[in-house]
Amino acid sequence: MTKIQKKFASAIAAGAMLFNVTLPVLASTSLVISGNGADSDNETDVKINTTTNVVQTNSANISNYVKADADTGNNEANKNTGGDVKVETGDAATLVSVENTANKNVAEVDGCCDMDVDVLISGNGYDSKNDAKLRLDNATNVVQTNTANIKNYVKADADTGGNEANKNTGGDITVKTGDATTGVSISNTANANSAKIGGGSGAGSLSMWILENGADTRNKIKLYVDRDLNVVQTNNANIKNYVKAYADTGDNEANKNTGGEVEIETGDALAGVMIDNMVNFNAADVDCGCLMDVLAKIAGNGYDSKNKIKAYLNDDTNLFQTNYADLKNKVKADADTGDNEANKNTGGVDGSDPSVYTGDAETYAEVENTSNLNEVGSSGSSWSFPTFGGYSFNLNISFSLAQLLAALGV
Repeated sequence: MTKIQKKFASAIAAGAMLFNVTLPVLASTSLVISGNGADSDNETDVKINTTTNVVQTNSANISNYVKADADTGNNEANKNTGGDVKVETGDAATLVSVENTANKNVAEVDGCCDMDVDVLISGNGYDSKNDAKLRLDNATNVVQTNTANIKNYVKADADTGGNEANKNTGGDITVKTGDATTGVSISNTANANSAKIGGGSGAGSLSMWILENGADTRNKIKLYVDRDLNVVQTNNANIKNYVKAYADTGDNEANKNTGGEVEIETGDALAGVMIDNMVNFNAADVDCGCLMDVLAKIAGNGYDSKNKIKAYLNDDTNLFQTNYADLKNKVKADADTGDNEANKNTGGVDGSDPSVYTGDAETYAEVENTSNLNEVGSSGSSWSFPTFGGYSFNLNISFSLAQLLAALGV
């Protein structure tokens, strides 16, 4: 009985996103205009704006067309009269394994940046005007986009011959084949983005004082702090794999034989194709050091003094990582143990019986593409995806023909 083993596995994770956002907090912001005095005019203007935007987008179009065929021959014994005619085949195996894992996004945004801010105009005095204006803007934008179009067309065929014994009359005629194995394994792992923003140790403290003040003083503090962080990571991959793998143990014919022994025996045709594509990968670890400690102080003051502090602090980080990969693999692997014919043989005399014996045709092709990689702020280049918040994504893939054939029991 012919044993046919087929395996087709398509594992598609086509749009998985994970993000963990702890909103940036501007901690302990204090504005104090204290004491005041007669006829004083006191003003504080506070504007605090915190914006965090995380946009993660996946798009995957995956098409797998698989045709797998195992055949133990097109057997015919044909117009035989008496004697032994024997056509014996066996063992045709076809294995197809397709695994697609597509887009992944991971974003962890942690407060960037927390800071203590103290603004103090103190004491004040006669006819003093006291102004404190504070504006704090903190914006964090993370945009991660993946697009993957993966198409796998696989045709795998295992065949143990197009067997015919033909117009034989008496005598022994044997056509014997066996063992045709075809294995195809395609693994595509596509786009991956990871952004870890927070974690820096620098969440500074900023203090500004105008102290004591005096008669008829005018005191002003203006502080404008701007923090802007933009991370945009984009992957685009189009992967097409066309694979045809054939294993064939001959196009066997014994032909117009009459009596005597005619023997055709083949076996062992192996074709294996492995394709491994790992494409775009971005990892950005932006460790927000942010503002350092800033202290501004105007002390003592005095009669009719005018005191002014202006601070403008800007911290701007922009990171853009873009990958584009277009991968096309066309593989045709063919293993064939001959186009066998014994032809118009008539009887065997003196041990001169015709015999065709082949075997062992082996072909395998291995294609491995590892494409674009961007890393910022990591300790070295590797295709092992960072682990954030207990979530891990590993891009290391390995498989061999031996493993492929072991699944077939070969």
